[in-house]
Amino acid sequence: MDVPVWMWVAVVAAILLMLAIDLFAHRRAHVIGVREAAVWSAVWVACGVGFGVLVWTRWGPELGQQYFAGYLIEKSLAVDNVFVWAVIFAYFAVPREYQHRVLFLGVLGALVFRAVFIAAGAALIDSFGWVLYVFAAFLLWTGWTMVRRRDEHLDPERSRVLRLFRRWVPMTDAYHGQRLLIRRSGVVLATPLLAVLVLVEVTDIVFAVDSIPAIFAVTQEVFLVFTANAFAILGLRAMYFLLADLIHRFVYLKLGLALVLIWVGIKMLLKIDLFYIPTTLSLAVVATIITVSVVASLRATRGQGRQAPPVPHEPPFRVATQDELAQLQPLRARSRRRQEVSR
Repeated sequence: MDVPVWMWVAVVAAILLMLAIDLFAHRRAHVIGVREAAVWSAVWVACGVGFGVLVWTRWGPELGQQYFAGYLIEKSLAVDNVFVWAVIFAYFAVPREYQHRVLFLGVLGALVFRAVFIAAGAALIDSFGWVLYVFAAFLLWTGWTMVRRRDEHLDPERSRVLRLFRRWVPMTDAYHGQRLLIRRSGVVLATPLLAVLVLVEVTDIVFAVDSIPAIFAVTQEVFLVFTANAFAILGLRAMYFLLADLIHRFVYLKLGLALVLIWVGIKMLLKIDLFYIPTTLSLAVVATIITVSVVASLRATRGQGRQAPPVPHEPPFRVATQDELAQLQPLRARSRRRQEVSR
């Protein structure tokens, strides 16, 4: 696949432009409703599908199908990530109007980390062909582990990341708007929102360890791996606000995702030495597994409406009072004056 440099530059520029538009549209903290989330979800899906049509038109059906297979796998695995975010936000009682800022920064970091993982994975495959066996075995093991532990969920209270963050980073116990850092009595403190952002970022890195080998199972074209990941990730924020209150209804989705990982692991093993499964068949199998798991979940939970994830009786963090917020303003003003004097 011959991809000119200008196309790489154009794709990255388009991604940055879409992120800037999203940030501008949500520059003020507000609760994102289902309707707004549905509109943005449709926009991001349209961008991802539209790019796939471009790939199909320029490079042919085979590479177009590889892109769509990778995009579908990444989009499906991302749903599990969304549910983990919902658990984290509920446990830490993050106000809904502040959640978009955390997810925006989290997605921005996810794009960077996944680009690094993709480059590393491509370099390993190019230098050591046997690493494909490792990827395939890892996918089979991960899929089987998900099957066995499909009823287990993340427990933020036991998070080592949070314990280390609290131990090494001075932190306040209250949310101060959308601020990640505040200055109090001349000391810079992290807010709980920064701790939540770190936890969100770490969980995405963990999920990337599964998803990157999975997409390499359907295509080893670095351009397609990166773009499929990028367009799938860009819609995660809107998907979260659309599905967060429905996580209790997707009872079979984790089982479906586990079967997808097992399938692509088998496909990768067969592709190495034995038999190449056509991309059309691979795409059809992935789409069928996800569709069946979603439909079966919705049928099994008919009659259940939207339901926010349960919040702990005593959330570990609180929202700062107006007096506490007001005390920060003079400190910020004095900081600005000191900067002006130093200039």
